[in-house]
Amino acid sequence: MGVDYYKVLEVDSSAEDDEFKKAYRKLAMKWHPDKNPNNKKQAEAKFKQISEAYDVLSDSQKRSIYDQYGEGGLMGQGPPPSPGGFPGMSSYGDATSFRFNGRTAEDLFSELFGQTNRFGSMRNMGAGSAECSAGITSKKAAATEEALLFSLEDLYKGTTKKLKISRAVADCTGKSTLVKEILTIDVKPGWKKGTKITFPERGNELPGVIPSDLVFIIDEKPHPFFTRDGNDLVVTQKISLAEALTGYTVHLSTLDARNLTIPINSIISPTYEEVVEGEGMPISREPARTGNLRVKFKIYFPTRLTSDQKTGMKRLLTSS
Repeated sequence: MGVDYYKVLEVDSSAEDDEFKKAYRKLAMKWHPDKNPNNKKQAEAKFKQISEAYDVLSDSQKRSIYDQYGEGGLMGQGPPPSPGGFPGMSSYGDATSFRFNGRTAEDLFSELFGQTNRFGSMRNMGAGSAECSAGITSKKAAATEEALLFSLEDLYKGTTKKLKISRAVADCTGKSTLVKEILTIDVKPGWKKGTKITFPERGNELPGVIPSDLVFIIDEKPHPFFTRDGNDLVVTQKISLAEALTGYTVHLSTLDARNLTIPINSIISPTYEEVVEGEGMPISREPARTGNLRVKFKIYFPTRLTSDQKTGMKRLLTSS
């Protein structure tokens, strides 16, 4: 395969986009030539290789070709791309060659960190850039956490939520710029209260400090009928004593708007619980499974009985 870009970024081949970005940030900060004034030549080569690895793996089309055909596929030695190619590919007669996306390693670094020349330019490493890099540390700001409320219906079916955020981005001189972004959160069916979604280093940025992670914590709005117990749904029905003794049919509208009819022919005691398998919450880590629906009952007893009613009830219950 030639160069192993996954090893270069020190990530697993099953890694996701956020992991590539996190790994690139860490290694680029470590190997930026301005951070290695006593070993510039090796640092420049390492920095360029890290940037090239990130440029390939963070692009789904490039990564797909690389995974199938290795570095040779990106250099035109594998099967040709689809008509029109993709960014970073250009044709010369019958040959196709890979360009580093038309950007230098320093351009990619500046683009990802949201600012220009954080350590100064690779092409102009003078006293000014050394002064700029002196304030950079490996210290990271504490994570910023925010609760997100979702209805039980949304947690049952899954949903997508888009959030507009504004965050401060600072350059090495201490000047801050307000940057607006839209973050997308894909809520999976069955997610529970307390589930955390992390956007690495999307918090406010201060000079000399790595930006904090932005963490959203799932919270659940109260539902008028259902409560959640793990993966189960629980609902309480109010019934009369006569219904408890003679039979009752439960009619429910489910969280995905289906009508559910549950006939109960057993005598319903105050502790009785009807369990309907598979009508609970989806289990997010096991999509084929769901929890149960548990129907509880609150029985209203009469506050007064006439003498005839008492006699009739006694006769009925004694004869049984």
